[in-house]
Amino acid sequence: MPVVVAALLPVFILIVLGVVLRHSLMRLDTQWHGLEQLTYFVLFPMLLIQTLVKADLSRVPVAGVGGALLLSALAMSLLCLALRPALSRLGIDGPAFTSIFQGATRWQTFVALSIAANMFGDLGLALASVAMVAIIPLVNVFSVAVLAHYAAQEKRSPRAIAMTVIRNPLIWACAIGLAVNLMHLPLPKIWHEVADALSRSSLAIGLLVTGAGLHLKGLLRPSLGAAIGVGLKLVLMPALALGLAAWFGITGNSLAIVAICAAVPTSPSAYVLARQMGGDAPLLAQIITLQTILAAITMPIAIALA
Repeated sequence: MPVVVAALLPVFILIVLGVVLRHSLMRLDTQWHGLEQLTYFVLFPMLLIQTLVKADLSRVPVAGVGGALLLSALAMSLLCLALRPALSRLGIDGPAFTSIFQGATRWQTFVALSIAANMFGDLGLALASVAMVAIIPLVNVFSVAVLAHYAAQEKRSPRAIAMTVIRNPLIWACAIGLAVNLMHLPLPKIWHEVADALSRSSLAIGLLVTGAGLHLKGLLRPSLGAAIGVGLKLVLMPALALGLAAWFGITGNSLAIVAICAAVPTSPSAYVLARQMGGDAPLLAQIITLQTILAAITMPIAIALA
């Protein structure tokens, strides 16, 4: 447990620093919006590409780790859709449902990669990269489709939904990095120097942006939707993923990586998507904030159990 807490501590210090900077030195929304765009479209895709390019996938149980996380994300998505009628009877409308769905299925890659690297070094990054390839395309496709169906004022065509997914930079980054790795394409030294520099900055800046995006108002009295989103992501998702991983025979460091990736809070980029597509953005902001705070308690428990 102390090892887990020590690995988590730098991550949450950077998130808290983001909160402090948002209310002191960098109060303008435009400042954080610029950093968010830089991270989402440049720094983080470069980290994904470079991590996958350098990963020794022969040392990684790709099928077990990827399969457990892929199936757990799929199971959680189907469970949320099955709960839709019951949630509607509780007064949760379509846009609010999309926020619960995103809160329960998406994952905070900055936190997952930081903790994986702190605990297991390059092997942890390689394992976490497998998780990214398994989860990122699936949850982005599902999130866009659910928002288009339940939240958009004007129903989007299948082509429009497909184009939104295709333009996602994280999906492209995973595809490019994996293709370069599998085809053993040689890259020049200058590529690695530039990519490594951008990759190192992505995690720190991403965690600062995560902290700056937290909404602290109303946390003492969370709504029913927020409570459901928190419970599904921080309790049920790790249980699903660890159960599937154990069924696949995953043990040791690989099992810990599954716990890390399943137990992280949802992605702040979900908030941006909710704003763009008509979801309940304030509810999602509350879910993200609660999950980020409570994950400091639930993540060490999940990882230590693994």
